[in-house]
Amino acid sequence: MEIEFAGAAREVTGSCHILRINGKTVLLDCGMFQGRRSETREKNLRLPCPVDEIDAIVLSHAHIDHSGRLPLLTAHGYHGPIYCTAATRDLSAVMLADSAHIQEKDAEFLSRRTKEVAAPLYGMRDATVAVERMVGQPYDAWFDVVPGVRAMFTDAGHILGSASVRLECTEGGRTTRLVFSGDVGRAGLPIIRDPHPPEGGADVVLLESTYGNRDHTSVEGAREQLARVITETAARGGKVLVPAFSVGRTQELVYDLHLLARAGKIPEIPIYVDSPLAIDTTTVFTMHPEIFDQTEDLVQTVRDLFVFTQVHYTREASESKALNAQHGPMVIIAASGMAEAGRILHHLANNAADPRTTILIVGFQAEHTLGRRIVERAPMIRVFGDEMPLRARVEVLNGYSAHGDRTELQRWLDTVRAGNTRNAAPRVYLVHGEPEAQDAFAQQLDAAGYDAVSAPMPHTRVTI
Repeated sequence: MEIEFAGAAREVTGSCHILRINGKTVLLDCGMFQGRRSETREKNLRLPCPVDEIDAIVLSHAHIDHSGRLPLLTAHGYHGPIYCTAATRDLSAVMLADSAHIQEKDAEFLSRRTKEVAAPLYGMRDATVAVERMVGQPYDAWFDVVPGVRAMFTDAGHILGSASVRLECTEGGRTTRLVFSGDVGRAGLPIIRDPHPPEGGADVVLLESTYGNRDHTSVEGAREQLARVITETAARGGKVLVPAFSVGRTQELVYDLHLLARAGKIPEIPIYVDSPLAIDTTTVFTMHPEIFDQTEDLVQTVRDLFVFTQVHYTREASESKALNAQHGPMVIIAASGMAEAGRILHHLANNAADPRTTILIVGFQAEHTLGRRIVERAPMIRVFGDEMPLRARVEVLNGYSAHGDRTELQRWLDTVRAGNTRNAAPRVYLVHGEPEAQDAFAQQLDAAGYDAVSAPMPHTRVTI
């Protein structure tokens, strides 16, 4: 059995790992690379392997850095199954359609800018075909992937429908237990259930390491900080701009704002969810209450988690533009989560130079993104090609991260390890992390008795 690390190797985007066994090829995720436009376009255009070699795909969740190149595969003729949870399939229907729209608009922009024809990475039809190939599977039930490989999804606690994947791979009469973490969430996140590490032990673990070198603020602490930021900004008469992922983060923020409003902990100012994708995604959330965390008070007592007096959903572009002309305090939650595209750019262009404004960062910002430059508080930022001063306050709430921190990741791994005979340590490959985080986390795991930990470079192949 061979594993090739074709994406999210020494970086946090482009998740894709290739499993070759018994003459069959299985992809674990096929996500989009994000970062500098010129570099990522070239990386995204390269297929992880020839499409006619791929027999099946197992998708951990709907985030574009894990699912975003699936339509590229169908555009090149892939017609095999894509296994995922039912909620991931439903989220992917809106996520991939939105991604296809972005590809088409980006191609138009590049064609105008360069005066040369630029083809989109893929189109709407390719996204539709990719979703049609998706086969929804329940949590905690085995399913056959290819001959000799069966898999089971367990709840990763990252976003709605997210999964860790347990695989049993049999070749030549020998069975290897492989666990792919997907993105591991955090205990106590609103709406979704806590992570459930796969049981039964593992010989090999592919473990995400996004925050392998730090710990987060508690989820409860993040909610209190959110109330503080809104209250202070409102007192200045400013706007709170929140670049937020449309899937997961936006819904968690609305949930917490609902709690804070009910408790009277934030002023009665308007809250705008300014993202058609987030609106569609919120609709998908309401379709899957069966996988909400039923222990939460708001889930038990409120019929609609995402509707309350202060919140407004702005679908039309004209409604979004009108927000720039409105004065007085307000909260605007808009995509994209790394401020690389979408409506958040218009709000930044109109408000980032205003010292009354607060830009609230609530998720990981990859290298070479505008979000990362804002986190680093660059004195000047570029929006729509124009340089402008960053005079707004910048607040970073890591407690809202949907990724486990180093302590939570090791706890998750320790639980997987506990299923091994005599608690033997599995071989661990760190993926989905930048080098600094991975190197620190590898040292931490080595000190904890994991003596076979590595962080593979892109396209490294290992034989198990």
